[in-house]
Amino acid sequence: MKGDGSSCHGGKRTMTAACGNRGGEKHEPEWRKKREMLMKDEMRRDCMRCGLVIGMTFSFHLKDIISFNFQFNNPLLPPSPPPPSNQTKHNPKPSNNISTINQGHESPIIIVPSPPQPTSSTRTGLRKYLEPPSVVHDMEEEELLWRASMVPHVDEFPFKRVPKVAFLFLTRGAVIMAPLWEKFFKGHQGLYSIYVHSSPSFNQTLPENSVFHGRRIPSKDVEWGKFSLLEAERRLLANALLDISNQRFVLLSESCIPLFNFSTIYNYLTNSTKSFVEAYDLPSPVGRGRYKHQMRPLIRLQQWRKGSQWFEMDRALAVEVISDRKYFPIFKRFCKSSCFSDEHYLPTFVSINFWKSNSNRSLTWVDWSRGGPHPARFQKTDVTIEFLNKLRDGKQCEYNGQKNTTCFLFARKFMPSALDRLLRFAPKVMKFD
Repeated sequence: MKGDGSSCHGGKRTMTAACGNRGGEKHEPEWRKKREMLMKDEMRRDCMRCGLVIGMTFSFHLKDIISFNFQFNNPLLPPSPPPPSNQTKHNPKPSNNISTINQGHESPIIIVPSPPQPTSSTRTGLRKYLEPPSVVHDMEEEELLWRASMVPHVDEFPFKRVPKVAFLFLTRGAVIMAPLWEKFFKGHQGLYSIYVHSSPSFNQTLPENSVFHGRRIPSKDVEWGKFSLLEAERRLLANALLDISNQRFVLLSESCIPLFNFSTIYNYLTNSTKSFVEAYDLPSPVGRGRYKHQMRPLIRLQQWRKGSQWFEMDRALAVEVISDRKYFPIFKRFCKSSCFSDEHYLPTFVSINFWKSNSNRSLTWVDWSRGGPHPARFQKTDVTIEFLNKLRDGKQCEYNGQKNTTCFLFARKFMPSALDRLLRFAPKVMKFD
């Protein structure tokens, strides 16, 4: 027994090794169990970390998918507003019409309900388009001409169209015959439009019940006989063209008067198949003598025409006039000083391009019999019933291919002193209602 005991502590090497092996075999299973437990714990922690990463990624993409699906189903909603610059600790409470979806500590997804569908009572159709625009605007000259040059390519109107006549007043200041025009327009609302181009420095307050109240367009300074006169005429035309209902356009001065009542003039203009721009060839210093050879080859001497400044035209011709980028610049460049472009541009332009649709006469009577650069002026003593009747039926002309004695619808130049008599004779002679 003694030998056995000593053999494990001080015996042979083989016995010592054997004793060592037997001791190792006794404790080896417990070590393996601990190692396996540690490995399993590490694997569980790895799985938890992996699951956390996957969960966060899935949550992030799930939010994008929900947001994309909502935006896809609601394409008309406005883009989301940017986040606020200062974040607070407490989120504001959602309102009753907003629902939120929270993903843990993620920011809420705000779902805004779809806007209500328009009902039949809110439909505007063409109503806004057909409403007369305000004469007050901030468009520059080129913007105005571009906007006014737009033309529908469909001839038929999808609504009941009531044509209006645009009365274009080119004045220095007040319309001195305004009380007469007030009587002329009375009772005919919806059949006419009024546009006034006066000096920008002119300041006059008109009563709100006046037909001229609020009818001044954005204007520029105009000098007699200068190219600015022609620019003012185009400015008046362009502003009037903004109203789709305006179909006829007549240019008048502050000293013009109507020779007939509204119904007669309205029917005469709206039933006419042609425009009224006077144009004739005048081989004299005040006709061909004003031609500038620099205008060749676009405008030849044989095409040069003269005529009255006071025109009346249909909508188609008015659009062509304000859209002209070919002849207008030539006149602006070369027709200066004594050329008097207001007497030559329209007669020449219309004669070259639209002579078939032009009556080649003016509807405004003017007396040049006294000579000089200005027509005759009519004072109080000049105005009689006989004189007015002569202006109304004193000539023969052609209207829609037929002979007619009604050739002039307007007349000028009447001074302020003539107003009282004109107001007195208007009901009897001009048949004002």
